[in-house]
Amino acid sequence: MLTLSNILKINALSSGATGLLLVIFSKFSANLFAVTLEIPFISTGFFLLVFSVFVAYQAYQTPLNVKDIVPIIWIDRLWVIGSLVLVVFLYDSISTLGVVIILAIAGWVGLMAYLQNSKLIRV
Repeated sequence: MLTLSNILKINALSSGATGLLLVIFSKFSANLFAVTLEIPFISTGFFLLVFSVFVAYQAYQTPLNVKDIVPIIWIDRLWVIGSLVLVVFLYDSISTLGVVIILAIAGWVGLMAYLQNSKLIRV
């Protein structure tokens, strides 16, 4: 069943996996985006690793603490908004594949925010 706790666990897992991949494969990621700087990928990866630990911790709390889950939803929402702004400003500076990757991840994060919010309303 898709409970709020399970959605948080999925969010934590996907955020952590993405973060780990960005840190480990920062050079590969930079090449996919047709840029030379690796630091944005490493920084984003570390942010996602920290975020995933926080989300996982919240997912295993019994009972779930609403006031600690609301910031997770807002961070996800801000990620989506930031991704859209990033695509607008970097559209000519990164590869088309980079744009697609950013938008696909933003779509996934948006789905996490939506599902978490819809389940939180019912808690």
